[in-house]
Amino acid sequence: MATAEQPQLAPRSSQAPGGSRRWAWPGLALVLAGGLALRLWGVQQGLPYVYNTDEADHFVPRAVKMFQDGSLNPHYFANPPAFTYLLHYLFDVWYGGPEGVLRAFELHPGNVYTLARVAAALLGVGALWLLYATGARLFGRGVGLLAAAIEAVAFLPVFYAHLALNDVPTLAPLTLSLFGSAGVLRKGRMRDYLIAAIGLGLACATKYTAGIVLLVLLAAAVVRYLQGDARARRRVVAMLALCALVTLVAFLIANPYSLLDYHSFHRELVHQSTLSAEAQGKLGAPKDGGLAYYLWSLTWGLGWAPAVAALGGAVAIWRVEPRARLGAVGWLLVPAPLVYLAFMGLQGRYFGRWLLPIFPMLCLLGAFFALQLVLAAGRLAAPRALAGALGAVLVAVLLAQGLLYSVHSGLVLSRADTRNLTRAWMLAHVPKGAAVVAEPVSPDDWARETPALPSHSNPYRWIKYPSLLSRLGPHGRIQANATHEVGIEDYERTLAPALIGYYESRGYCWVISGTTQSGRAFADPSAVPQAIAYYRALARQGEVVYRSSPYARGHGGGRDSVPFGFDWSFDYYPLAYHRPGPVMTVYRLHGGRCAP
Repeated sequence: MATAEQPQLAPRSSQAPGGSRRWAWPGLALVLAGGLALRLWGVQQGLPYVYNTDEADHFVPRAVKMFQDGSLNPHYFANPPAFTYLLHYLFDVWYGGPEGVLRAFELHPGNVYTLARVAAALLGVGALWLLYATGARLFGRGVGLLAAAIEAVAFLPVFYAHLALNDVPTLAPLTLSLFGSAGVLRKGRMRDYLIAAIGLGLACATKYTAGIVLLVLLAAAVVRYLQGDARARRRVVAMLALCALVTLVAFLIANPYSLLDYHSFHRELVHQSTLSAEAQGKLGAPKDGGLAYYLWSLTWGLGWAPAVAALGGAVAIWRVEPRARLGAVGWLLVPAPLVYLAFMGLQGRYFGRWLLPIFPMLCLLGAFFALQLVLAAGRLAAPRALAGALGAVLVAVLLAQGLLYSVHSGLVLSRADTRNLTRAWMLAHVPKGAAVVAEPVSPDDWARETPALPSHSNPYRWIKYPSLLSRLGPHGRIQANATHEVGIEDYERTLAPALIGYYESRGYCWVISGTTQSGRAFADPSAVPQAIAYYRALARQGEVVYRSSPYARGHGGGRDSVPFGFDWSFDYYPLAYHRPGPVMTVYRLHGGRCAP
């Protein structure tokens, strides 16, 4: 009979057959190598230009700016700065100090972003190893290995490991906390509590929503409390108090200015929370509700089979775990994803990648369910060979969708971006110094002579129309002197057919359009009728002199090949994609000062 100090909380029926490390470690090496290959394949996509707005604005440039300011205060807390600090110290070591970093970012920014992306990919692979260890601790090496394999090939963690964002790096400390909580449940040692607390603090300092693993730690502690005697219960309370302190210390080490500059930290945290809770302000965003959107996102971001298996595991785990144990592992893995889905589903904004903090738990549940099916076949006296064949089929089914789409993603990302192809065409065909109108589908340095930071030695190659200045007055009329600046989300609201004549009258003869902007208007035409009229007038009055499509031959090149969405238009999940980027179209105007 298990003691209060070391209860055996997993029944033998849930243990993987064959516990030898001799088969688990080669399998883990294969999973880690495959996961790393998928995450590094196409890691230089788009460079030397950074087309993801979050990647261009947040972590890498802020890590570099610390060298310029001579201060570690990020002056930005909408995203916590742990990943920014990691990149800051990595750059410092890699480039030999501040001067080397600033020079590299000025002359070779693509190399700096590549280094940051590789760091994100490596952290993602580290999370796979921790997930294996967590699964082995909770269920056995078979479940741990399969869970790691599912996350290794799942589309969302693979794709976002290609970008210097905090989504995938968060999985490393988050899974570390999950591993510690599994130890709390199994052994209840002080070091397990400390591991869980350190991981929790670092995870929250990397991405605020990673705090969901707090529920996992609390669940493990509550199970131990309820199954222990009076002395064991006092110890659990003391360990939780220690965890609170350690979590806070770990958070402050990775985010020190949350205390040193508390006013800014609190202000931006409240602002970020308000933005997330607001109704979708993004033109073209889905309107079906967050919960429906996230459940749909699981079917492709994780995969249909792993998502269904995770649901099966969430149900089966209560039947497998003895009632006397309170379904211990079930309390660890099931409530947290449900709470997370409910909370995030109630927010006003939603994107598939925001699901990543619950992927480790879902992968564990899915792998557990697959093992239960194999064990059930064995209990039915099926031949061992048949049970083995069933296991192989289940593994293939769980991994097939993710592997297919992640390999496709690697192929897509390894090819030239449509915006890079468009710029190359413009270098050859649009005269230097020509006036152009470029929609905000590319960074500002895209129009400069070289892909470096703006400076006196890197002038604009073309004269750019200020696209984020609105000149529209009542009824779509142009008011040349009555302008106001707008954000990129409101660009489509600055458009009207009268702008084309305005371009021509001032010699802006080249118009560059991309479907990641126009697609927003066509996804919700009633919201921006003037923009729809503008694009139709542009198609009538402008001559298409160049078009670059991301779609494979046979899938067409129009804006409707893949309907616009804030996931698939930017992560290229559909198999229709052949290369990254939107459909890019260059128009030549011929009226007014643009006449031949």
